[in-house]
Amino acid sequence: MSFTTEFASKAYAGEDDSALISFGVGYFDALRAVKDDDADDAADFRLEYRHDEKLWIFKPWAGVEVTSEGGIWGGAGILVDIYFGKNVVLTPNFGVGAFEEGSGLDLDSVIEFRSQIELAYRFEDRSRLGFAISHISNAGIGDENPGTEIATIYYHLPLEKLF
Repeated sequence: MSFTTEFASKAYAGEDDSALISFGVGYFDALRAVKDDDADDAADFRLEYRHDEKLWIFKPWAGVEVTSEGGIWGGAGILVDIYFGKNVVLTPNFGVGAFEEGSGLDLDSVIEFRSQIELAYRFEDRSRLGFAISHISNAGIGDENPGTEIATIYYHLPLEKLF
């Protein structure tokens, strides 16, 4: 099989994707918690909307993330779904949003950027189960840039399944 044919078949796997409502549960400040007993670790809960329309290869998304320590991040960005066959999806994404620390980790800025990589299994009904690693930081616009990592388990439900 030629590279072009193989690439085209992989690219086609996502053509029937619909918009997704995404639910995530994770571990906030996960990397620092592994290294340091003084981490501001917390449970992390996410709700996101991932649009099905593409602009070139990019899809928009928006979401909110809340920690058990009262931290909240809300933002939006872009993602790319990269298919390996019909069922395995690698999704890098990037977004910008506003953050309030609650009683948890101080990220030193209201404006925070989130980068994420996710690996998911896509079921026949187009729902997905995935694992993601995220990094949230102010990209140096604050006086300090502590940043944090979040490990998240996601379940993505096609929007038409809700209605």
